[in-house]
Amino acid sequence: MSWQQRIDAALDLRQQQGQLRKRIVNQYSDAREIEVSGRRYRNFSSNDYLGLSHHPQVIRAWQQGAERYGVGSGGSGHVTGYRDVHAQLEARLADWLGYSRALLFISGFAANQAVVAALSQRDDRIVADKLSHASLLEAALHCPAQLRRFTHNHPQSLKNLLSQAVSGETLVVTEGIFSMDGDRAPLVALHQISAAAGGWLMVDDAHGIGVIGEEGRGSCWQQQIKPELLVVTFGKAFGVSGAAVLCNEETADYLLQCARHLIYSTAMPPAQACALQAALTEIQQGDYLRQQLAANIARFRYGARHLSFTLGDSETAIQPLIVGDNVRALDLADRLRQAGCWVSAIRPPTVPPDTARLRITLTARHSEQDIDALLETLYAAESQ
Repeated sequence: MSWQQRIDAALDLRQQQGQLRKRIVNQYSDAREIEVSGRRYRNFSSNDYLGLSHHPQVIRAWQQGAERYGVGSGGSGHVTGYRDVHAQLEARLADWLGYSRALLFISGFAANQAVVAALSQRDDRIVADKLSHASLLEAALHCPAQLRRFTHNHPQSLKNLLSQAVSGETLVVTEGIFSMDGDRAPLVALHQISAAAGGWLMVDDAHGIGVIGEEGRGSCWQQQIKPELLVVTFGKAFGVSGAAVLCNEETADYLLQCARHLIYSTAMPPAQACALQAALTEIQQGDYLRQQLAANIARFRYGARHLSFTLGDSETAIQPLIVGDNVRALDLADRLRQAGCWVSAIRPPTVPPDTARLRITLTARHSEQDIDALLETLYAAESQ
């Protein structure tokens, strides 16, 4: 089979299974609205949970940073790309989250890949929650360590796996809030079990940082644990992009020597680091935003309690409405769009087979009228 035949066959199979992904060009989007082909929709697919991507202070900080530093960093952080504003952001993040050091990465995907690859050796094992993000699982699959997966959010399953001896080190991997189900990891139990086995815990808190915990410090702060490795990303509640790894001094120095994504990627633009500092200030002072988000979540869940579709057991901004069949999920998303509500249909392999869903995300920017319109549309679509 030629390359082209292989590609064509793979695309045909995805099409037949209702799994073919397509990108949609939009002309505008924020935490509340999106414009596609000249039409405005209520946006229920944004991860901009606090609405900071369009916050005037964040925008102004980026503009001022661009005027001072230009629009790019000009090189790797190991060459000339590491600027004073990067160092300031790292120091603020470390102080805010209670770690010795923070290291900036260009994306959460890059951060997860870099850490797992840099730490893992042949005799080690990585024990990951089965529903961990693709960046974590892919990194583990491609590193020399053995990968084992424990039952989702099931501490006893982890304990059983860790009871088996290993000659090397153990890295336990999970998320703070899971991106497709919106449920929270039992971090206290996972940390205790990891420590008892002599392992390290790595938590990707992409969907918790900024949203929960005192000053938005995230899942680990809320559950009062301090994992050896904490990854926070800036494309959700921060409203920008990028990521940081929080760790101790020695681990940070080691990653500076061995994390290839850090060494060989062009550093984050300094202007972006300026915007992130402004976003961090808004997050630290953003109790009113988190309160509004919590009220919106409660309103949606109360209104959705009589839907025939299965609503996931989530108290977070991510509200999965499980449909099951791929085609049916796509059809429901299309009906919502016809009614002016933009909601994404998520299908395997992003989620397990037969769990195609609408991934509804709520933000602090949504009004009561927005949420009520979504609920009315869901009930109407359900009855058709």
